[in-house]
Amino acid sequence: MNIPILMYHQVDAPPPRGTPLRGLVVAPSSFTWQMKMLRLMGYKGLSMRDLEPYLKGERSGKVAGITFDDGYRNNVEHALPVLKQQGFTATCYGVSSLIGGTNSWDRGIVAEKPLMSLQDWQRWRDSGMDIGSHTRTHAKLTELPDEEARAQIFESKTELERALGCQVRHFCYPYGWHLPAHQQMACEAGYVTATTTHRGRVHAGADPYTLRRIMVARATNPLQFYWKVATDYEDRRG
Repeated sequence: MNIPILMYHQVDAPPPRGTPLRGLVVAPSSFTWQMKMLRLMGYKGLSMRDLEPYLKGERSGKVAGITFDDGYRNNVEHALPVLKQQGFTATCYGVSSLIGGTNSWDRGIVAEKPLMSLQDWQRWRDSGMDIGSHTRTHAKLTELPDEEARAQIFESKTELERALGCQVRHFCYPYGWHLPAHQQMACEAGYVTATTTHRGRVHAGADPYTLRRIMVARATNPLQFYWKVATDYEDRRG
């Protein structure tokens, strides 16, 4: 069975029209109906941690992965209560050196928004959610020498585990940019999976270090959401 892994960034009131990257901000009301619709469609929303046995083919069922890139505070404020209400889990990929900071990698492009504080991450963890790594600084791995890329991948895992006292088993390539060398680094660092921004659903036995995802955007409507999750709509565009 094909497994959709949903990709979100911010769950918040969208910025004004014309704002760069506006499509990456999903309104709380939209996120609410999307999670309700996912359940009505018969899917169980799971974190990457909880998705592991399905990706390995050890379990089968109608499941969908739920992931958030970057670790925005609004994920805790607006997404977490909805996830808990539906009985879903999710993975949030954090930038380890920017806990309590802002999305400074977007400086000059969009207004900076607060990222999760240590207390926010603890609340996320204690609510049964999963924590993944998104490098130390939201690095463009393909523009770095191998040694620096390795440090970004390895040290972010160590820093998050030390700060939060839990295993960090899943990685996400910032911007989706990666090379085969980075896939190998993620494996050597001890991550079980690594997600990309390539479009499409995944299946049991797929390469765990090049997992495709389905972006849910601000303008995604219910019919599009259905197509993305339950049909080959995204597969054909990957």
